[in-house]
Amino acid sequence: MGTASILKRAQALLRIRNQLVRECLAELLAIFMLILITLGGSAQMVTTFETKGNILTAYLAGALGVMVGIYMAGGVSGAHMNPAFSLAMCLLAQLPWWKFPIFVAMQTLGAFIAAAAVYALYYDAIQHYSNGTLATSGPRETASIFASYPADYLSLSSGFLDQVMSTALLLVGILAILDTRNKGVPKGLEPLAVALLVLSIEVSMASNCSCPMNPARDFGPRLFTYVAGWGAEVFRWVEGRGQGGGQG
Repeated sequence: MGTASILKRAQALLRIRNQLVRECLAELLAIFMLILITLGGSAQMVTTFETKGNILTAYLAGALGVMVGIYMAGGVSGAHMNPAFSLAMCLLAQLPWWKFPIFVAMQTLGAFIAAAAVYALYYDAIQHYSNGTLATSGPRETASIFASYPADYLSLSSGFLDQVMSTALLLVGILAILDTRNKGVPKGLEPLAVALLVLSIEVSMASNCSCPMNPARDFGPRLFTYVAGWGAEVFRWVEGRGQGGGQG
């Protein structure tokens, strides 16, 4: 009885009652899980020379990461995990505009922390694969593990169109899945439907830019690579650089 009472008191003290704080933590945790799984799949593919993963497993990791994130935070914050989706919710009057910068900040922070976690997890593998050099281009570059980069042939206008189309398809698809006037997805399986949507975009629109479709997912890890030793080259268009695994 005494132990139960102590546990109840501890739960009461640790319980977060402020709704905004709960939503912020939910967004941070959700995108942390998304990026941890996504970048982990990319790191496993790259550092093992595709012996323990390939581009399809990297895409699957990204899609399944979306599913895990939604299951974790969908009931608290809506599991946006993406500034583009948060913006769409603001435009549709489903999210107050004052929350938008807060959500974006938490999403970017969660992605940054997840990139650091993947770097720590795969530190030895990255050092072995790259021969100790954190390069952004060349045959042993590792920057593309963390962020997406355009293919050599891609022009700026085509890259812009690529991102607009893939992100628009993602947003319209999610809204269609959640629209109760459409053929409903069985309750509880909405995250799986979104994951399949992400996977369909990845396997059809990833050759140009690897369809990041998510500003926080790209900027957070890219910023991490900048401070972790890859340098300012991660923010420059460099030919001969690989593409990271797809992610929603």
